[in-house]
Amino acid sequence: MLRRIGNMTCNDGEKGEEKRLFKTVAVGGTFDELHKGHRILLATAFKYGENVWIGLCTDEFAKKLRKNHEIASYEDRARDLMVFLNDLGASQRAKIIPLSDPYGPTVTNSEIEAIVVSRETEPRAQEINILREKRGLKPLEIIVIDMVPAEDQIPISTTRIRHGEIDREGRLLCKQKPKK
Repeated sequence: MLRRIGNMTCNDGEKGEEKRLFKTVAVGGTFDELHKGHRILLATAFKYGENVWIGLCTDEFAKKLRKNHEIASYEDRARDLMVFLNDLGASQRAKIIPLSDPYGPTVTNSEIEAIVVSRETEPRAQEINILREKRGLKPLEIIVIDMVPAEDQIPISTTRIRHGEIDREGRLLCKQKPKK
C-alpha cells in the first residue's frame, strides 16, 4: 500500500495549530553534514508525527554503505542532530535510534504508523512495507518529499558538500566549468 501525502495539512481549527496525523513516524539516514535536505526531511516527519523515531546509521553500518567520502562519527552526527532538534523545538518528541541495517524497527514495530522518505529512498519504504506485511504488520503510510535542489538545481547531497561543490544550504562554492 503506497500513500502519498505530499503537502497535505490538517488544521484542527484551534489557534491555527496543525493536528498531527500519526502518533509515531519514522525517518532514517546517515545525516552526515546535516544539510537543508535533511532538515526538510526531519521537519516533515515532525509535521506529521506526534513522535518521531530517527534511525541514525551507526559507524559500522555507515561504512557498509560505501560512500565515496569520509563520514563523521556517530557521536558527531547525533550531536548535530540534537542541536537541530532543539532549534526546531522538537527534541522532546524525538527518539534517536542507532540504525545498524536498512530497516531498523520499521519492519518489526507496530507502533510506527508512517515513514518519511525522499524520492531517492522511496523504494526502501516500499520494501519495508513488503517485509511488514510478511510479518503480519500493517503497512506504513509513506510520505515522500522531493529532493531539495542546490542553486544549480542539482539535488543537495552530503557527497557534493564533502567534495566542496556546495555548502549545507545548497549554495555553490566553486564555479562550474563552462561546457564546451
